Amino acid sequence: MKQKSIKEASSYISGKLSVKPTIGLILGSGLGVLGEEIENPVKIPYKEIPHFPTSTVTGHKGQLVIGELEGQQVIAMQGRFHYYEGYSMQQVTFPVRVMKQLGIESIIVTNAAGGINVDFNPGDLMLISDHVNNMGDNPLIGENDDDLGVRFPDMSQVYDKEYMQHAISCANELGIGLKKGVYVGNTGPTYETPTEIKMLRSFGGDAVGMSTVPEVITAGHAGLRVLGISCISNMAAGILDQPLTHTEVIETTEKVREDFLQFIKKIIKTLPQ
Repeated sequence: MKQKSIKEASSYISGKLSVKPTIGLILGSGLGVLGEEIENPVKIPYKEIPHFPTSTVTGHKGQLVIGELEGQQVIAMQGRFHYYEGYSMQQVTFPVRVMKQLGIESIIVTNAAGGINVDFNPGDLMLISDHVNNMGDNPLIGENDDDLGVRFPDMSQVYDKEYMQHAISCANELGIGLKKGVYVGNTGPTYETPTEIKMLRSFGGDAVGMSTVPEVITAGHAGLRVLGISCISNMAAGILDQPLTHTEVIETTEKVREDFLQFIKKIIKTLPQ
């Protein structure tokens, strides 16, 4: 996306704010409930923001919520954009660019994911330690704008190690059995076949979904500190020998909402800057 579009969107948003957010939140399927916890919220529907796509998926409200959460100024996306909706990778990641322009320094990315690791169970929360981009595309393809980031960004430590340790400490204090693993990003919208899941497991994947990777690549390019959390909403194809549905995803995220809310709020309250 051109800087002109980024600046026009961020100017529109900042014109409605009296505070400056420093932490960005991207809330995945069924996890947008965290946005309801934000105090003194300013809510801006995506359709009102210049150059923003609109969210078309059930479980995604499709708005920004800006305000205070646990003493921190945050900007939350209640609903994200996906490659399978027909958007380009640049459109999918446009909000990350806008949040960077608004002044955020850290981003917490959440998603609902299928469990590849057979030691996982639906309802588990997984700390993303790394990812596999299995989408066949990359949001940085095309001419590079050096003002936005370097041509060849390093992805070896894109998930911030200090943030990961902080998240583990928060989970321990709350008594939440946090898993840790590698997230595989596929395009969707189909769920994977059992054989594809076997292949992804051989790659070292622990969970699979249809989001997150493009946003994290863009955040790394922009120099943002990243923390990623997956909610294991179902076991991936072939593990339990049952069909997969989006309804199951939403139902599982509903069941873990209290743990999820407590966990993310505790992380944010004491997030190292």
